[in-house]
Amino acid sequence: MIPVHILIVTQYFWPESFRINDLTAALDERGHGVTVLTGMPNYPDGRFFKGYGPFSPSHEYFGRAHILRVPLISRGRSRGLRLVLNYFSYAFAASILGPLRCRGKFDVILVYGPSPVTVALPAVLMRWLKRAPLMFWVQDLWPESLAATGAVRARWILRLTAKMVAFIYHRCDRILAQSQGFIARIAAVSNDPDRIRYFPNWAETLYQPTQLDADAPEMREMPAGFRIMFAGNLGTAQSFETILAAAERLKSHREIFWVIVGDGHARNWVEQQITKRGLGGQVRLLGRRPVQQMPRYFALADALLVTLRRDPIFALTVPSKIQSYLACGRPIVAALDGEGATVIKKSKAGLTCAAEDAAGLSENILLLYRMSRAKREAMGMKGRQYYEATFERERLLNQLEGWMHELARS
Repeated sequence: MIPVHILIVTQYFWPESFRINDLTAALDERGHGVTVLTGMPNYPDGRFFKGYGPFSPSHEYFGRAHILRVPLISRGRSRGLRLVLNYFSYAFAASILGPLRCRGKFDVILVYGPSPVTVALPAVLMRWLKRAPLMFWVQDLWPESLAATGAVRARWILRLTAKMVAFIYHRCDRILAQSQGFIARIAAVSNDPDRIRYFPNWAETLYQPTQLDADAPEMREMPAGFRIMFAGNLGTAQSFETILAAAERLKSHREIFWVIVGDGHARNWVEQQITKRGLGGQVRLLGRRPVQQMPRYFALADALLVTLRRDPIFALTVPSKIQSYLACGRPIVAALDGEGATVIKKSKAGLTCAAEDAAGLSENILLLYRMSRAKREAMGMKGRQYYEATFERERLLNQLEGWMHELARS
């Protein structure tokens, strides 16, 4: 396809670990000109990464993609006023400095939109200044997710946020929804369903079925037994209450272990609960690991775990870890509702129960534990096959390129 010049607007970018990194690399590899307008990396720890500060460096390269960084206030402990300042400081700085630093013409502007939705505000401004069409890849629904996580309770703030979302959606030329469940909600706000496209997440190519040697260093971190592995953020949405309650129910099965690879603001609470419930022998917190190592850890799991809180908004989303789990060909055990559960059921890659159903989760884990290894492996391979048919990276990238060219021509 004919190369296009793309401006990507995202608060989060390399060396932070987000899927937009892989998309940027792919567009660069396909010969497109890519400029990334982003902030100073500080997610998830809330501290600036080594070598970065509030104001420098402002210019870098990621492959051939040109990274333009603007100052922001770091997340700190990701709570309250500090988090609000983090969100709005990026939106403000990118709106002021973006037009000065993003020189030249762009054929398409693409917003990568996990929380916060404020990331789209500078993109709306750039759309007007550059006369370039705007695509918004929605990863998270606002204000619904704010209410669901309890991050915001004041109704007037939620109403104001809803008006901001409507302002943004009405100024997008194409809205990409990471979940089928998002489409109706987005359409109700945008009032133009013809501009909406389903565009799911995929997993980076490094996520593949992997075999490890018996002396692999990751083996030394693993308990000897049946391993249930959770990977990712330890936060409110992930319902660790359900995980710990299920672990408590299975406490008498001393050969079943829970391995948590990740970190987040709920970690201290999880550690306290492990001690309080006497689960120190069963639940292992390994902390965060580099994304490049994750397929190796997944290979050592007998089942990979995904959970979400019970809330209508979470039932509409597909946690991106599901694509990574499927790609690695490992069986999945899940406690979640809606779209995420549907993917697991359709793929036949594992067992699901309702969100926050600790009893159902523990029963499914016992079913997997008592199942033959061959049957579990077959589940994992079905998941891999479903991934290749539904979320394969190159096919999705071809689709995105087609939409970009369509917008650029118009």
